[in-house]
Amino acid sequence: MLLDRYLVDRGESSARVFRVYRATPAHFHRHCDEHLYVLSGRGTFWTVDRATESAFAPGHFLFFGRGTVHAMPTLLEHPVVFLAIDTPRRHPEDVCFIDTEDGTAASFIKPA
Repeated sequence: MLLDRYLVDRGESSARVFRVYRATPAHFHRHCDEHLYVLSGRGTFWTVDRATESAFAPGHFLFFGRGTVHAMPTLLEHPVVFLAIDTPRRHPEDVCFIDTEDGTAASFIKPA
């Protein structure tokens, strides 16, 4: 995942644009709600339970409340580009993988 840029970067909220090139493993954020608007690309996501897997495409809005496990197991067109709004701002360390072998917060997103 590559972080393109922050549009707003404040303690109470942040807005950023980022690109996803590969599936995103199950994870959650302890301290923020994550709002994602799909700008381009297509794929699938699920929340809480893999059985809820659904498709997303440009123009779709995804919401993951704090503590809600979510994943993007399949990218059908990539990169997927999101406008992300986190409330409050997501600290870079606030990425908790369900399977610790999937990575760390530091390996999750890279500056472009």
